Amino acid sequence: MYTRFFGLKREPFSIAPDPRYLFMSERHREALAHLLYGVRGGGGVVLLTGQIGAGKTTVCRAFFEQLPAHVHVAYVVNPKLSALELLQTVCDEFHVSYRPEPTERHERPRSVKDFIDPLNAFLLQAHAAGENCLLVIDEAQQLSSKVLEQLRLLTNLETNERKLLQIVLIGQPELRTLLAQPELEQLAQRVIARYHLEALDEADTTRYVRHRLGVAGLAGALPFDAGALRALHKLSGGIPRRINLLADRALLGAYSGDAPRVSAATVRRAAAEVMGEEALPKRKAWRGWAGGAAGVALLAGAAWAWQAAPWRAAPAPTPKPAPALPAASAAAPRAASAPPAAASAPAPSASAPAVAYAPFANEEAAWRALAPAWGWTPSAERPVCEQAGDHQTRCWRQRLSLADLRRLDRPGLLTLQAADAPPSAALLVALRPDAAVLRGAQGEWVLPLSELAAQWRGDFATLWRTPEGYRGRLGEQAPAPQAQWLTRQLALAQIGQPLPAAASLRQRIAAFQAAEGLPADGMAGPRTLMHLNRATGVDEPRLSAVNLHERR
Repeated sequence: MYTRFFGLKREPFSIAPDPRYLFMSERHREALAHLLYGVRGGGGVVLLTGQIGAGKTTVCRAFFEQLPAHVHVAYVVNPKLSALELLQTVCDEFHVSYRPEPTERHERPRSVKDFIDPLNAFLLQAHAAGENCLLVIDEAQQLSSKVLEQLRLLTNLETNERKLLQIVLIGQPELRTLLAQPELEQLAQRVIARYHLEALDEADTTRYVRHRLGVAGLAGALPFDAGALRALHKLSGGIPRRINLLADRALLGAYSGDAPRVSAATVRRAAAEVMGEEALPKRKAWRGWAGGAAGVALLAGAAWAWQAAPWRAAPAPTPKPAPALPAASAAAPRAASAPPAAASAPAPSASAPAVAYAPFANEEAAWRALAPAWGWTPSAERPVCEQAGDHQTRCWRQRLSLADLRRLDRPGLLTLQAADAPPSAALLVALRPDAAVLRGAQGEWVLPLSELAAQWRGDFATLWRTPEGYRGRLGEQAPAPQAQWLTRQLALAQIGQPLPAAASLRQRIAAFQAAEGLPADGMAGPRTLMHLNRATGVDEPRLSAVNLHERR
């Protein structure tokens, strides 16, 4: 109903599991990494829990997409089964033949052995062919104690080298309580990896909303103001399914009132409509708009004001200039003066000193400010990225998420664009839990993550230190010196990770990538090598450093 009004091509917040809308927050990536790590552990049980609607199914779908072709998967979505029915379901999922139902009264009924024997034969055959078998049970909190005991017995199917069946249990938090029962201690001891999926934080809630609207075709400004996004996070608790319900109803409310953007008041009305008026603690209950002209009139009479405040700084101590970061070369372009403050920015107060926003005059100036952090000063004759190779570094650019930036843990260039303003370049020098510290031509300022999300589209660029003789992505066919270096570095990064001694270089790279939440393609490109540099302590600047010029 509201899609055309907001310039969308399809509904952005359907609760159907459409893979086009897949959004992986940092928490979801960590959960995925635990699943992949557990599966490569060679046997046992992997546990993934989370609240209703937290995104466990999202993680599971991404997990299936990253499994290699030689993995057979049995996926059980209805765990309300007896032990015998579970074994039959597992055999059906693996396409294993078993003894048919008895047709005569004198024939014995089917037993556990009628399913275990052919299943064991199938697992042994798959193992001999170098294939793995995986059993995934969703909504596992509904499993009975007898069925869980049968699962424990399935983990006993093994060779001298490894377990034949890997089991993944996905369920609500009650699953952890269930496995803590004394009679299930033997099964609990077989859990080799576990992860509890928490709700999205406020920054990820904003990214989630922006992502789904983008997939739905949004090309303009986000139709939620900052207050609406905060209310959406607070009232949904960061649970993706609740976010979908509230955001969908809030957009409908804005459309009903012919409002170009959703406000916090509209989100609160949506919460009262979707979850009941009791969902609004310490607030006067709001009447919903659906199905009545009174609600539409209430929306139409509301004040729909979008007060953009680009580059508004959060209250913080007065930032100091950055004397440790050398100024750009005299020949480098410089801003003649800082741009005037935005008209909508609040006036400074004694308790919250103003922080000037002064971006670099252009991207090259930002590169020249960044290069000294890697231990070299660019000359004025050539662009920085042309000189980087002379100092065993390279420029790198890619679209990333905020969670990706935290994992990379390195300063770099952000391309920012405030409302009705041209794009500008700034250096990201630190990431706090609730704000980013940015550096421009005249020093540093603090930008709340909620405002960063409104102005940053994911463009990130940085430098990274290359291995000796690096010419491109490294893998099985890398020259011997580089392959040996890569093998040594992976061994340092994977201490304690249960990899077979005979694992190939490609397998070791893929295992490291999976553990880092990267696409596990078994080839070490710039992003993989940056993660490897961080994991092994290679001398590169980090976001965690107080001063950008300090190096580890």
